[in-house]
Amino acid sequence: MAKFFIQATYTPEGVQGLIKDGAKRRVDAVKALMKSAGGKVESIHWGIGADEVFMVVDLPDNTAAAGICAAVSASGYVTLSTTPILTAEELDKALTVKGLKYRGPGE
Repeated sequence: MAKFFIQATYTPEGVQGLIKDGAKRRVDAVKALMKSAGGKVESIHWGIGADEVFMVVDLPDNTAAAGICAAVSASGYVTLSTTPILTAEELDKALTVKGLKYRGPGE
């Protein structure tokens, strides 16, 4: 499973739906969506500001994440920003990849 950090912002219509349904029903809906894509929710939090919802989710791969983003965005109630995230172990493994060659700007 791959882990993703998702930031979400409600449209005005989405806020109206949130007020009507309440946060618990939104959590249940998000959990059902992630399950339908073969994933699960690790945590969901709400904030005050430009982004209103913060989630950490496990999904099978980038394709599942992209499908979820498309479905949610198409609803017109929420906009998403999705970032793949790594555990310390995954980052350590990435740092040991050999043979990568990079030329910095102006070098």
